[in-house]
Amino acid sequence: MTLRLEAINTGYGQVQILYDLSLEARPGEVLCLLGRNGAGKTTTLKAIMGLLPLRSGSITLDGQSLSDLPAHQVPGQGVAYVPQGRRLFTELTVAENIEIGLMTRGKSHRTRDRVLSMFPRLQDRLDQPAETLSGGEQQMLATARALCLEPSVLLLDEPTEGLQPSMIALIADTVRAMRTEGQAVILVEQRIDSVLALADRVAFIENGRGREVMDTADLRDDPSLVRKYVGI
Repeated sequence: MTLRLEAINTGYGQVQILYDLSLEARPGEVLCLLGRNGAGKTTTLKAIMGLLPLRSGSITLDGQSLSDLPAHQVPGQGVAYVPQGRRLFTELTVAENIEIGLMTRGKSHRTRDRVLSMFPRLQDRLDQPAETLSGGEQQMLATARALCLEPSVLLLDEPTEGLQPSMIALIADTVRAMRTEGQAVILVEQRIDSVLALADRVAFIENGRGREVMDTADLRDDPSLVRKYVGI
């Protein structure tokens, strides 16, 4: 399913953050949002999830409107979100957090078993409270909970932040698996090496406005846009 943002405007209270932003995330593709801190990348993900009301514009998934839905109904349409900071139910166990993901779209334990096979370390910690997990394990759990929706679109906000290399590699493998299964992935990531290794296309955002969108292969050949919009 293709996710489209068409000329969306939104912000926080009286402060506008996004200005006529348009994007398209296609099935079987990893689209990375790049820009400086405060450019509007996380705001874009929150807008997709209905956490911020649109002032104008539209967000659709395969032609069906998401922007008309209340936030709690968006995951039910097959859009999963792993926010920066993970946002787990920390007092609940690993198993209970996963069960919440399954309940969102009525998925069975077959889905649970498939997701846990991707994160075998969680299998050994099912009865453990989420707050007692390491940072990397919490990121695994947040990602696993999102995948329990069997989403058509997966949104990941800074998934490798603060993780050791082995955990970063696991998250990267998960993203590749989602792409292979035909899901659209929108990734916010500041690690340029990870972006170049994972993304199919890169969309630059500057001061809440969409700028160039280009294939990652072209960005490797000409990294000047990274310096222009990210500053590194």
